[in-house]
Amino acid sequence: MQTRSQIRSFPARLAVRLQLMLLAALAPDRTDRERGDVPGWVMITLMSAVLVAAILAVAQEQLVTLFESAIDQVRR
Repeated sequence: MQTRSQIRSFPARLAVRLQLMLLAALAPDRTDRERGDVPGWVMITLMSAVLVAAILAVAQEQLVTLFESAIDQVRR
């Protein structure tokens, strides 16, 4: 049979256990050696920036006209 102090400390023990479970679920596993493909993400970001710059260089006037036309239609 449990004593009164054990019964009263149950919520505190439960809270600590839940916190530890949450930390274990959210914290990355330190033994996991997979760190992601950083050079791949850098390449994707650079390629996206170059693509946007190329599109702007070729079609900037048309894009500005399209944007202004859309804003004018919203204002009406």
